[in-house]
Parts: sequence; C-alpha cells; structure tokens
Amino acid sequence: MKFLETMLPYFQGEKLEALIFILPIGFLCFVFGTWLLSEAQPGFFKGVAIPFIAMGLALTIVGATVGFRTPDQTLKIQQSYKADQAATIKSEIVRMEKVNKAWNVYLTAWLIFTIVGLGLRFLTHSEFLRGIGVALIFFAGIGLMIDGFAERRARIYFEALVEQKT
Repeated sequence: MKFLETMLPYFQGEKLEALIFILPIGFLCFVFGTWLLSEAQPGFFKGVAIPFIAMGLALTIVGATVGFRTPDQTLKIQQSYKADQAATIKSEIVRMEKVNKAWNVYLTAWLIFTIVGLGLRFLTHSEFLRGIGVALIFFAGIGLMIDGFAERRARIYFEALVEQKT
C-alpha cells in the first residue's frame, strides 16, 4: 500500500505543477514575447521577445503534455499494480532511474542559461544581446524552480519504490 500512498501524490503534484504553473507561465511568456515583437522596438525589446516566444511555446507544450497525460498514466500504473505488483514496481524503478539521471542535465542547462545570460547582459554592448541575456536568466530561474519541485517529488517516489521492492 505504501506504493500507492506515494505514487498518487507524486503524479498529482506533477499534474498540478504542469497545469497550474508551467502551462500558464509558458502561455504568458509567449504572449509577452509576441507583444514585445508587436511593439516593433529594436534592440533590447526584440532580444527579450525571441527567447520569451521560444521558451513560452516550449513551456506551454510541456505543461499541457505533462498535465493532460498524467491522469491516464496514473490510471495505467494503478491497473498494472493491481495485476502484478512486483513487475509494476520494477518497471517504475527503471523509469524513475532515467528521470533521476536527467536532473543533472537539466541543472547543467539552467547553469549554462545563467552563465550565458549574465555574459550577454554584462559583457556586451548590444542591446539585442542584453535582452537575450536577461531573458535567459529569467528562464534559468523558472527552470530551477520547476525542476526543484519535480526533483524532490521524484526522489520521494523513487525511495518508496525501492523500499517497496525490498
């Protein structure tokens, strides 16, 4: 039973984070970037707009995909667990090992966004590049926040899986 007690909050948190935070912030970033481009301002405005449109679109797609697939994914895992507990736990451990290995990749990406963003903001004279830099720093913060919550949920769920297996 420990498995279900941990699995349900894990997926509930994933769904809520995706639909309440990632999807809306992605959409708002996309709208903001589009608005900045519509102002037809050169330089800084355009530099901020391009990453906001690209990352806003990416966040919107990821938020919607994760948020809307999670209920079905949860149901399938519950059905699988009822049919064969050991096999379900084993397959979830394999899946979650892949998820947990990805955190360092994500953290590296956000670190690169931060370093490049700071470099563009403070080491260039181009207003366009400074705008890109500021936007990269913003998205590094958003990414760290999203992944910070997700990683903690994943680790708790993974630990419960490993405990259940033994």
